[in-house]
Amino acid sequence: MSEVLHKEVDEARQGEAYAPFLDDPNKFSKKFYIESYGCAMNFADSEVVASILNEEGYGATRDQDEAHLVLINTCSIREKAEQTIRNRLQHFKRLKEKDPGMLVAIMGCMAERLKAKLLEEEKLVDIVVGPDAYRSLPNLIAETEGGQKSVNVLLSRDETYSDIAPIRIDSNGISAFVSIMRGCNNMCTFCVVPFTRGRERSRDTESIIKECQQLVDEGYKEVTLLGQNVDSYYYTNKDGHNVTFAELLEKVALLSPQLRVRFSTSHPKDITDDVLYTMAKYNNICKCIHLPMQSGSTRLLAQMNRTYTREWFMHKVTRVREILPDCGITTDVIAGFCSETEEDHQDSLSLMAFSRFDMAYMYAYSERPGTLAARRFTDDVPEDVKNRRLTEIINQQMIIQNEANVHEIGKVYEVLIEGDSKRSADDWCGRNSQSKILVFPKSVAGLKKGDYVNVKVTKTTSATLIGEIV
Repeated sequence: MSEVLHKEVDEARQGEAYAPFLDDPNKFSKKFYIESYGCAMNFADSEVVASILNEEGYGATRDQDEAHLVLINTCSIREKAEQTIRNRLQHFKRLKEKDPGMLVAIMGCMAERLKAKLLEEEKLVDIVVGPDAYRSLPNLIAETEGGQKSVNVLLSRDETYSDIAPIRIDSNGISAFVSIMRGCNNMCTFCVVPFTRGRERSRDTESIIKECQQLVDEGYKEVTLLGQNVDSYYYTNKDGHNVTFAELLEKVALLSPQLRVRFSTSHPKDITDDVLYTMAKYNNICKCIHLPMQSGSTRLLAQMNRTYTREWFMHKVTRVREILPDCGITTDVIAGFCSETEEDHQDSLSLMAFSRFDMAYMYAYSERPGTLAARRFTDDVPEDVKNRRLTEIINQQMIIQNEANVHEIGKVYEVLIEGDSKRSADDWCGRNSQSKILVFPKSVAGLKKGDYVNVKVTKTTSATLIGEIV
């Protein structure tokens, strides 16, 4: 489970046309259609791929039927994720039968893990390209057009795509992802990421600042700095100065007081007081930290190779609350990891009660082939027990969120308007610094997406704060 970067795979974003492409629909003779699944890093990678394809004369399209090239950016976090992607590949295989000239490419973590199976055994794709091989995509396309299947899943020790300006194919024009590092050195036993994305390497500081400044100049109001473990960002500049994540965070915050800065994900063992004090120093650094717990049992945490204990995690949560009293904390929780006992499960529930997370991604353990857990341990918790424990975890989190949200009533927050509410075009939707969603009526004329507005909370649901402009 690649820390926060994941989100529900069913919420795939499809390749929406980048605005400049719409100015001249005939500018590009070839069209690509892209779907991204899983983590935020995948969505950021899709924007890098869009830029590479743009240079090769491909324009983005929302219409899969007119695409010359279909790309699926994949996730291997859970079995459900892979099955969803297989279903999509079957769909495109049927489209390809009607249009033999269409090429289907699979990218990302699932591409690296199942390359031979997808190419040869199931014949679902024409091209397989791994997370570190996107620069080779034009050559792979040319090879495939020449009549052969093409694959490149080689991992790199230095690729960061720092010189490629991403094309924001799936942006609201307000918020953007900025990748600051790639890969992961934390060998969590349940996680496939070190094997599909390689070792950790940090992107050069100058290119990150340049990309963020460009986003400011283009009118973006929020950036999210991405990495599997952002707290271990470490880059030595040309002058020999070592830039830490706390320093990078400050540099981005100083670009503009109107630019909100978020980041994801933090590892409990690595987030430092320097980062917390930097967050406290700047109002435009959002007060929200994703701090994956995974389990509340010290025994299971050791088995997961998380390198911290239950007590360490409690101390870290306490430290965040001390330095940033108003900080939102979100997390990940796994139910039913190998050998989990009822006592281990109760430890998770009690640690959740102590931490009082604002939101949690909660999953039943899904063994992933190739991981250390798959090689070392037996997936021995019955599915019905996993599902019962997961239900108890979800129910507890919902109680915590409901109680926390009730305390929000009457508070006033600065909200960045991100667009219309999903339920009504008469309401705005946005988030506060703590990343909580607020919905409120369009009661003030002249406001637009990207504006900041003060909103008073009047009522809540478990997931949303409802308010009014003040």
